[in-house]
Amino acid sequence: MPTFRVKDAAGLLGVSDDTVRRWADSGRLATTTDAAGRVAVDGAELARFAEELARDATQPHPGDIAAASVRNRFTGLVTRVLKDTVMAQVEIQAGPHRVVSLMSREAADELGLEPGVLAVAAVKATNVSVEIPRAR
Repeated sequence: MPTFRVKDAAGLLGVSDDTVRRWADSGRLATTTDAAGRVAVDGAELARFAEELARDATQPHPGDIAAASVRNRFTGLVTRVLKDTVMAQVEIQAGPHRVVSLMSREAADELGLEPGVLAVAAVKATNVSVEIPRAR
């Protein structure tokens, strides 16, 4: 199982190195040592903790929806809206994630999308590619 150095774990969680160290010092996040003797986080532990953080997040719900099939919701702020006569490109910064949506200009106008607006990107995809980064 891979391990991640504190700075790499912090980057993946979207927090500072100090925050990861505080979580480790308080016992909230288990750590280990890597082959070089540095503090590290086991990959499975990091994945479990990331899921815990996502569950605990107090993100606004998109509204009066009784049920939905979409499971991937990214709450964030609209950072950019580009419109032409027919289409709009909307960018949302949701924590460390940048989500880009293409929609009709009419939809963007009806939603009042502009930089600074709180929005939820609901993603349901039939194709999700998974890549493994080259080891350093």
